[in-house]
Amino acid sequence: MIFGLFRFDWTILLVIPGLIVSIWAQIKVKTTFERYSKVHTLRGLTGAAAARRILDANGLTHVRIEQINGHLSDHYDPRANVIRLSGSVYSYTSPAAIGVAAHEAGHAIQYAKGYAPIKLRAALVSITNFSSGLAIPLFFIGLILASDSLMLIGILLYAAIAFFQLVTLPVEFNASARAMAVLRSSGMLNKDELSASRKVLSAAAMTYVAALLTSLLTLLRLLLLANSRNRRN
Repeated sequence: MIFGLFRFDWTILLVIPGLIVSIWAQIKVKTTFERYSKVHTLRGLTGAAAARRILDANGLTHVRIEQINGHLSDHYDPRANVIRLSGSVYSYTSPAAIGVAAHEAGHAIQYAKGYAPIKLRAALVSITNFSSGLAIPLFFIGLILASDSLMLIGILLYAAIAFFQLVTLPVEFNASARAMAVLRSSGMLNKDELSASRKVLSAAAMTYVAALLTSLLTLLRLLLLANSRNRRN
């Protein structure tokens, strides 16, 4: 009975495109960052210095900048009002480092200006964390036990994950747009360096596109599995 549910599960093929795109996006962002990390900017600003200038220019002198461990682990923590930059960004003078640091400063500016999508994403974080650990297990337990209620709960929880990924896209693209705009207007980077930073941020953005694609394809798979079971009954 249980093996019969999955023996001809062609829907597993749906997740393959998302997996391929995700792997490609991770490779792309890593190789692009490494390529432009070997270039030094003419002005010699570090990622931390560039982020500090952007924050101060926007009245965010209270936002701190810290160095953390990890590779491309850079992020802005709105609860602590701190931008945390990895070693390859914090103290490096490459256009890759400055682009990433400016992007994180862009997130701080989003919060300061009350940018609606980032406020919505922040409100969804706890729901998404809760859903990520339960959605798939609940759905398949419901599928095995022939419980429509458990399958529905699993689908709804996973829909919350997909919605979070959808909201994340404008947040990330907007932060990169803010970063590029201020780098261009401030003169911190020249034309070639701006192009390099843009390529790094564009590659990073593809990881969020890949995450959304994977979520939507997985959600579609769950819906098809539930519909197939209902037809059999």
